[in-house]
Amino acid sequence: QVRLVESGGGLVQAGGSLRLSCTASGIIFSDNAMGWYRQAPGKQRELVATITDSGRTNYADSVKGRFTISRDNYKTVSLQMNSLRPDDTAVYYCSYLRGSDNYWGQGTQVTVSS
Repeated sequence: QVRLVESGGGLVQAGGSLRLSCTASGIIFSDNAMGWYRQAPGKQRELVATITDSGRTNYADSVKGRFTISRDNYKTVSLQMNSLRPDDTAVYYCSYLRGSDNYWGQGTQVTVSS
């Protein structure tokens, strides 16, 4: 079992910045991918960014150039969000993926006011 705990969400004005962090606990293997997804009201959950154990990153087009995903080790992942826009408002979920094992955090709310 893997438990993911997110932190760092909140309310920010458009143009501002926030940093999300996620720490995994439990039986963690180093050869994993971690990432961030988000879900806005009435919409499906969507990819924001992912990072593999080798550091390869993938971003949604809507956040490229504004968000940066990083990891300090194989148990933590962070998302630096700059130039936030109202349409970035959503619940952000941390993800851990290794083979067929996929775990999610409980989510953290990010609200961007105009």
